[in-house]
Amino acid sequence: MTTHAARDWPHRANELGGSLPAGFLVGVTSSAFQIEGAARDGGRGESVWDVFTSQGGTAASGRIRGGSNASVSSDHLNRYLEDALLLRDLGVDTYAFSLAWPRLQPDARGALNAAGLAFYDRLLDELLAAGIRPQATLCHFDLPAALRGGWMNRDTAGRFGDYAHEVGAALGDRIDSWVTLHEPATVTVAGYALGVHAPGRALLFDALPAAHHQLLGHGLAVQGLRAADVRGGIGLTNAYSPVMSASDRDEDRSYADLVDLLYNRVFADPVLLGRYPDPLEPFAVELRTLLEADPADLRTIHQPLDFYGVSYVQPLRIKAGHPRTALHPVDPDAPAAPVVPGAAARARLPFYAEKLREFAVTGDGASVAPEFLGVALGELQKRYGDALPAVFVTVGASTDEAADARGAGNDPLRIDPLRIDPLRIDYLAEHLTAALAAVRPGGVAAGLDLRGFLVRSILDGFEWEAGFTARYGLVHVAFADSPRVGTRTPKESYRWLQNVLAHR
Repeated sequence: MTTHAARDWPHRANELGGSLPAGFLVGVTSSAFQIEGAARDGGRGESVWDVFTSQGGTAASGRIRGGSNASVSSDHLNRYLEDALLLRDLGVDTYAFSLAWPRLQPDARGALNAAGLAFYDRLLDELLAAGIRPQATLCHFDLPAALRGGWMNRDTAGRFGDYAHEVGAALGDRIDSWVTLHEPATVTVAGYALGVHAPGRALLFDALPAAHHQLLGHGLAVQGLRAADVRGGIGLTNAYSPVMSASDRDEDRSYADLVDLLYNRVFADPVLLGRYPDPLEPFAVELRTLLEADPADLRTIHQPLDFYGVSYVQPLRIKAGHPRTALHPVDPDAPAAPVVPGAAARARLPFYAEKLREFAVTGDGASVAPEFLGVALGELQKRYGDALPAVFVTVGASTDEAADARGAGNDPLRIDPLRIDPLRIDYLAEHLTAALAAVRPGGVAAGLDLRGFLVRSILDGFEWEAGFTARYGLVHVAFADSPRVGTRTPKESYRWLQNVLAHR
């Protein structure tokens, strides 16, 4: 992040810990593709992200920053014992991780792969021995490549339901809570509408079948888990961004309503209310997939849930038209401009998200706007009321740790610049306090059952299109370009959260 928060959160861990409500769960997250590595070990199949990164295997392609891939990444599969100790020593209540569908079902069908299942058995042993509640996500972006057509193919939803039943039958007595899908909105928008994520499709509004099939898969997965008689609660985690209009002009407001519908309500309404939102009149043709949805599908999607996960990053401010760009003479000797993933698809849209210059930004450019997390919770409370189950919030930030280290001076207690990240501490503290304030009496989301707060993430890992150029971890990982490859170094944010949790 580019500026420091006003409050001195690194020195207020005990105060924040003492403010946490009784029974409020605090945890950390990871995802299989981002940290496991061992991409070809134990019979693991190929995922759509393996294909996507192999197709963008050079920096010049622009697909993955730096041209990297996740074949080794944080090597969690081989270092899970070390990572389990880090989780235990941190003192968290819960660890939210994902199961790699391609590792458990390489061909996305049939019996589970014994080697993959054995790894998760061992990981669960360590978590349970440490008193940590495991939260397992069935699919966090890494769809098996064997599923031709991906989420555009309706058959994928049925295969996902079958997979959920198999995993539930194998692990259902040991997992505290289950998440069917992680951020289906992000998968739809980034993966199928804009082409920024795997599988790299740029279908714009024609990507809506991928949204519907993910939601159908969610409903079938809930049914599959319940048929397997799993012990833990079941939910869904989705992205949510409050959407603002850039002005009071009708055109800006119309497109802001459209973005809110496409990114937020298309995913929450059918899950929580059993229906899609009414398509906005000017966009009825583009949103015809919603109008044509089979009522039987909606009944399947609308399963009773034990919790709802809210993954928050930043608000969006929408403006009609296209962003202005400065015009400069073309220099034929200048190096080629870098490829900007998704730029071609975005250029075809009649609106765009303005930069929110009034906010500081994270290391990868997201706005630091914790007050809008309260807005997000307030909107969910107002829209869904009693239909909204208990909520878990997930937040995380990439920070410029090199910049943080420059502020350490000659402090002998800060001899390792890899672990100096006070800006991440500020980010997490501000978002946690904003979430708690929102649900207190008189808050913007008073009455909402906020059950817990999850920090993304425990380890640095492969950050999707950013590759290894963005670090979200509480623990620094030395990647393959380092002589200390694989080494874990807890950052100041890890020690800070450890201190917060010790003062509850």
